[in-house]
Amino acid sequence: MPKILLSSQFIKSSLTCPSGKKRIEFCDTAFPGLYIEVRSSNEGKGTYYLRYKNNHRKTCHQKLGRTYEITLGEARKRAKSLKAEILLGADPRAEAKRKKLTPTYKEFTTDQYIPYVKTRKRSWDKDQSMLKRIIPVFGDYRLDEMKRLQIQTFHTALRDDGLSAATCDHHIKLIRHSLNLAVEWELLDKNPADKIPLFMEDNNKERYMTDVELNRLLKVLDSYSNQTISKLMLFLLSTGARRSEALKAKWCDVDIDTRTWRIPAANSKSKKIHAKPLNEKALEILAQLKEEQSSEYLFTNIKTGKPYVNVNKPWYSIRKAAGMPELRMHDLRHNYASMLVNDGRTLYEVQHILGHSNPKVTQRYAHLSTKTLQEASESASLPLGHA
Repeated sequence: MPKILLSSQFIKSSLTCPSGKKRIEFCDTAFPGLYIEVRSSNEGKGTYYLRYKNNHRKTCHQKLGRTYEITLGEARKRAKSLKAEILLGADPRAEAKRKKLTPTYKEFTTDQYIPYVKTRKRSWDKDQSMLKRIIPVFGDYRLDEMKRLQIQTFHTALRDDGLSAATCDHHIKLIRHSLNLAVEWELLDKNPADKIPLFMEDNNKERYMTDVELNRLLKVLDSYSNQTISKLMLFLLSTGARRSEALKAKWCDVDIDTRTWRIPAANSKSKKIHAKPLNEKALEILAQLKEEQSSEYLFTNIKTGKPYVNVNKPWYSIRKAAGMPELRMHDLRHNYASMLVNDGRTLYEVQHILGHSNPKVTQRYAHLSTKTLQEASESASLPLGHA
């Protein structure tokens, strides 16, 4: 371990390993701790290192660069900067080791994120679907290599590819949520996706049927070949239930005496038990279903004996026959809410009947309430021309 004053000339002509040795260190007398390692397998070339003691007084070695990549002056400059950081408590070797152990985004989502949300998030399969777009872009980056600008650019590119603003935002929310977990699990210091502005396009669509349209739909349901499906649609219209809630409903959840349908937390979007009141029409539908089948589920496919999972195809047929090809099944829930509001029920009552956990969601029906109040006001209007 010879100590010499390193110079450009020495580096140019004297980087040789003594015979019989595999390696040698040339220590710089001008900057204690800086040395060049030369190996017998690579004569004439060496690697700059800084030798230092970490916070535990253990000797560590930090690579600065190869002699043919950086100059001696640059090596001394890097060594000086690192030494200043070390005096302030930093440990560059430990940091380099930590970064090396940091997983790529693909490794993180596959090995940690998906297994975690799979038992905690009912829509985890949607996350998997979105990751099919995210992984090709960020999968090979280590978590600490992902940059805010890259994520913002990806967000914009999704929009340029024709995806809706809401779908683009969902992708960014997924990246943000996953990286928040990485921070929480101490795999990442800071989330680069934090506070990235979203498009926040208002995509709340409400389609309310007129009386004429509703009568057309009821006429189609009355004559539709699959009466179990017809009763499902009538049940949605009569309860304002979500499609998934109705398809998963069991007879043990229904109490005819108290006119109540108990929706378990596992089936409820709010993840809370929700007791939904049943009106006369809903009870009539249930009575008809009870006579027709013996399954534990309310809506069972007679051919398979199993509960329905996907009813999109028959619904498309029904709405087309009713002359409303754009009508969504979820609009039946909106229609139920509009009938409640237009009948004078308060938004508070509507919130609890529909099972909204957040009153802001129910506010979308506020304009219906205003319309009803305006009509009520008109009924007390003085005749035109009255002095």
